[in-house]
Amino acid sequence: MSTALQVMSELSELSQLSQFILAGESRLPETGIPDVGDSRFSLTSASRSRTVRRTWLDTFDWRLFRAGLTLEQVTGGGTSELVLTGRGGELVAAVPTGPDRLRWPGLIDDLPVGPLRERLATVLDVRALLPVAKATSILTQLRALNSDEKTIAILALDRMTVTPANGAHRAGAHRAGAAGQPDQPPARLAIAPLRGYQAQATRLAEVLRNADGVGAATASPFESALAATGRAPGDYSSKISVRLTGATPATQSLGVVLSALFDTVEANLPGTIADIDTEFLHDLRVAVRRTRSVLKSGKAVLPASLLAKYRPEFKWLGDLTTPTRDFDVYLLGYPAMAAGLLAASEAELLPLRQFLEHGRASSYRQLVRGLRSPRFKALTSDWRGDVEQLASAPGRRPSTSTFAASRIGKAHRLVLSSGAAIGQDSPPQALHDLRKRCKELRYLLEVFASLYDQSEHWRAVNELKALQDCLGEFQDMDVQLTELRGFATAMLADRGTPAGTLLAMGEIAAGLAARQAAARQQFTSRFAGFASPRGQARIDALTKAAA
Repeated sequence: MSTALQVMSELSELSQLSQFILAGESRLPETGIPDVGDSRFSLTSASRSRTVRRTWLDTFDWRLFRAGLTLEQVTGGGTSELVLTGRGGELVAAVPTGPDRLRWPGLIDDLPVGPLRERLATVLDVRALLPVAKATSILTQLRALNSDEKTIAILALDRMTVTPANGAHRAGAHRAGAAGQPDQPPARLAIAPLRGYQAQATRLAEVLRNADGVGAATASPFESALAATGRAPGDYSSKISVRLTGATPATQSLGVVLSALFDTVEANLPGTIADIDTEFLHDLRVAVRRTRSVLKSGKAVLPASLLAKYRPEFKWLGDLTTPTRDFDVYLLGYPAMAAGLLAASEAELLPLRQFLEHGRASSYRQLVRGLRSPRFKALTSDWRGDVEQLASAPGRRPSTSTFAASRIGKAHRLVLSSGAAIGQDSPPQALHDLRKRCKELRYLLEVFASLYDQSEHWRAVNELKALQDCLGEFQDMDVQLTELRGFATAMLADRGTPAGTLLAMGEIAAGLAARQAAARQQFTSRFAGFASPRGQARIDALTKAAA
């Protein structure tokens, strides 16, 4: 076993045992051995200290943490390993990587093939791994002796120095301590009793627990390293997480919501420009769409000058991001499209992938230019100040609860009436319009979620989501069919596209058309479920609760 993996194995085994933090320099003399302060016990070094570099990794939206997993790269003694542990510190998987093999950020395909990669694949999906915390640990193994000089326990002393994780694009995180330096966590001590000496080791743990400058370790090393830099696991989410009060004027509440949505835009901006993974752009786009929806829904209570100034700007921003996202969707779905071919081969479809990659590269360059343009900079600088004024504006009617009930009720009625008017002969545009109305209703439910009972709110949103998924599938297939025809026209004009590629694209188009037809068939039952008396009662109950 390599040095680094041995260290991680030792720490994993000790994670289930008594752990303490040692506060104060008096507890850590130059020898590195803390003073027990009890004549019945003494500590002595059992091995030379080892220095390891530790990098904790997660996605920008904390998918590993939310799944109860911790991924750490530990490097020392000329070796490097990736080690995956569970919430309690138990070892899940580990793989040697070589000290210079991996670079962060990295996607799942960058990881070595094996059990660790397989375990992570379903959690990470398309998201990249980023360094979220970094530290250097000096690890010393100690022996605890009783008054008879017998070893009763092995202790692991971990003196950790946290360094900034510069590779992480963080959501509003700040550096703690003076001059932006992390506040270093205290040393940690873990006790592993030897067989036959459990009782004495337990007494030693009690002595340490009651000693001055010693406390129980309530946080993991990962959490301690994050806290040293002013962060906490899960400090970013793309969801709207604001707490609104029903009696607050609606204008102020919308200001709070718009400010939170812009936090999401700004948080995802560096990752979008750096092109770390496709979800940065996706989350940015969703925040922009939600912003546009709030501006539209809030026109009765928001200043007309603000709406006139910013509605065109956020439409421009949405339009700017659309081409790159459209190419992302195609490229993300390409493996499944290629795998589904029957009459054609994957090799024949390859020119389409190359065309998509070229188009994506071109649209991405235009996107970056737009995000670095004076227009975007003016939007970001002006918008923040104007929104903060909204959030602190003097009280005016209506209240948040009254406004929420009115807007949600109106949006709900529009969905019901639009859906009921759709028949077998309705054009695709009718379903597209209904999808937009469903989105507006969904955004309103998300914006005002904190006003409602969470279980009832979840049921209402879940039923709406089932209808949205069906409409989204129908619309996405319609858009992709139109785009695929455009791709074929452009590739034909280039006169270098093999006939086999066009035939393969025809097979893809047939598959898209079949999926669209299936979604169209599902619509009637999905809408009937949403529009059922029980479904209507759920949203009606929410609007009454907020009124």
